[in-house]
Amino acid sequence: MVGVTNGNKSGKVLKVGVIGLGELAQVSHILVLNSLSTHFEITYICDISQQALDFCEKKVAGGSPKTTLNAEDLITSSDTDVVVICNVNAFHPSQAILALQHNKYVFVEKPLALNYRDLDAIIAAEQTSEAKVFVGYQRRYAESFLDAVKEVGGMKKIDYIRVRDIIGQNSSFVDQSGTFPKKYTDYPKQDTAEMKSTEEEMVKTALIDEFGVEATPESMTMFRLFTGLGVHDFSALREMVGMPSRVVGASLGLPIWNVLFQYEGFPVMYESGIIDVPRFDAHLEIYSRENIVRVDYDTPYVKGLPVTMTIREKIETAKGDGYQERMIRKTYEDPFTLEFLDFYVCATKKTSPKTSAVDARKDLDLIKMIMQNAY
Repeated sequence: MVGVTNGNKSGKVLKVGVIGLGELAQVSHILVLNSLSTHFEITYICDISQQALDFCEKKVAGGSPKTTLNAEDLITSSDTDVVVICNVNAFHPSQAILALQHNKYVFVEKPLALNYRDLDAIIAAEQTSEAKVFVGYQRRYAESFLDAVKEVGGMKKIDYIRVRDIIGQNSSFVDQSGTFPKKYTDYPKQDTAEMKSTEEEMVKTALIDEFGVEATPESMTMFRLFTGLGVHDFSALREMVGMPSRVVGASLGLPIWNVLFQYEGFPVMYESGIIDVPRFDAHLEIYSRENIVRVDYDTPYVKGLPVTMTIREKIETAKGDGYQERMIRKTYEDPFTLEFLDFYVCATKKTSPKTSAVDARKDLDLIKMIMQNAY
C-alpha cells in the first residue's frame, strides 16, 4: 500500500461519479467519500432507480450532485475525474472499459469480471489508456494485514495456514449499522431481465468455455460465492504467500464449504460459509514452529470496527518455556477508508494499484483450480 495519511498535501479534490446506489454505496462508500472531503467530492451519481437517486442525493455532502439513470452520461461527463462502480456484477466490465477509454481512473468493487474474456478485455483497455483499474479488495489495505504480511515474511518456514470466512447474514449487520439504507424496485422489468441474462452468460462462459465445467445450479451457485465472498480470502492469501500449486480436495455445498490447497512445503485449509448466527468469523492464521500470526476481520458494514493482528509465540523464561500472546490494533481506520486513500494516491500520481486488473485475474485462476477439482 502506498503510504498515505488523512491530510491531503496535494490539495487536489477529485470529482467522483458513483455508479450503483444499492446497499454498499449507502452503507459505506458514500459515507466514506463524504468523510474524505479533502480528497474527494461526489459530483455525479447514477442508478437505474429514480427513487434511489432521490434518496442518495440527500446523503451526499457538500451540495447536490448531478443525477442520471444512464451510466454513460456519468462516465463521459467533465464533472467526473474518477469513477466508482459498485453496481451489479454484470455491468462492471463494460463500464470499467468505458471509463478507461475516457482516461479516468476507475474503482470497481469486486468481482471486477466473472470470466477471462472480460478480464482480458479490461486489461487490454488499460494498455491504451492513461488510467488504471483499482479493484475493491479492501481487506488487503488494512494496516494489520500489511503488518502480518511482514511478520509472515520473516518466518523461517510456514507449516500451515487456515483461512476462515464463516459469517452471518449481511442483513444482520446492515440493519444494525446505523446507516438506515433503503431498497427500491422502481426500475423497468426489462433492465432486470437484461442484468440476469448478461450475468448468467458471463458465469456460463467461465464455467463451460474456460473451465470445462458443467454449468449446473450447484456449480453456478458456488462460482458466484467464490467470486463474491471468496475472492476476499483468495486475494489476501495470494498477497501473503502467492498461489497454491494444486487443490488437494474440496467439499462444496451450502451453508459451509471448504477447500484444501497445497503449497510448496505446507497446506492451506480454506473454510467458508454463510449461516444465521450474526457473527463475523473471518481470519487468516499462519503457523510456524516458532510463532503463530493471525489477522482478524469484523464486518465492514459497521464503520470503525478494528482489524487486529495477534502474535502467539514461545518465550524463554527462568523456569523453561513460556508463552506470549500480543494483540496489535494500530488504528480504528476501516479498510474501506484506507483503500479509498490509496485509490486517491493512484489517481493523482498516475500509478498502478496493487489490486489491479492483472492481479484480479489470478483469483479467477484459483477459482478455476477449485471448480475443476470439485466438478
